[in-house]
Amino acid sequence: MAANLPEYYFRVRENGAAVFRVDTENRHRRIEMDQIAVVNIRNGDIKPQGDRQLSDDDLSVIGDWMTERKALLEMRDMDDIHRAMDHMNLTTQWAQSRATDAQLEDITDDLLLAMHDLRSVLVRKKADRLIKNGQ
Repeated sequence: MAANLPEYYFRVRENGAAVFRVDTENRHRRIEMDQIAVVNIRNGDIKPQGDRQLSDDDLSVIGDWMTERKALLEMRDMDDIHRAMDHMNLTTQWAQSRATDAQLEDITDDLLLAMHDLRSVLVRKKADRLIKNGQ
């Protein structure tokens, strides 16, 4: 098992990760994880732990992880948006075919406000893009 472990482990946090170096070559033949840094993918900060100096290899691996993590999070965001559109369509069908008057009364105002807010942002962003592209 130890031979298949990666050299680094990233414990995901809200804005990045805690970075550990994985050590299996110790006298007790145990897996040891030594925290070497904390990274923030939002602002790109890489903070070594304690007085540690990160090697070029450490920084390269961390940089690669940050790039891959950002891509994964962007992909998840887009997937969430596509799921939201599907859910809006399902909500429309529910409102048209199965919702009771009491259920509609319960959700209509909040849903209309959320949809109005979304529409306003989308229209403004679309206009900004058209102006920026000279159309």
